[in-house]
Amino acid sequence: MKSTKDGKNYLTDTLDAKGILRLIESVPSPKAEPFKILLANLDSERIDEVFDLEIAIKRTINYYRKRGYSNKWIESRLKEILYSL
Repeated sequence: MKSTKDGKNYLTDTLDAKGILRLIESVPSPKAEPFKILLANLDSERIDEVFDLEIAIKRTINYYRKRGYSNKWIESRLKEILYSL
């Protein structure tokens, strides 16, 4: 149910992230193929990170570098993450 400003309630269909991915997988259209390939590649990368932590760390470092953070900040952030585990 979703409430609106006028106080009325409406039934609303929603999906969480997992549901959205399942929906994309189920679309039988050639136009959906690029999205399916993208998702498959992302899944593969994340699975690789599970088995090799170095890959995840390098991805994190590159993520922060692309956003302009200094190496000192990145090192501090990674240590912060490590010590919070």
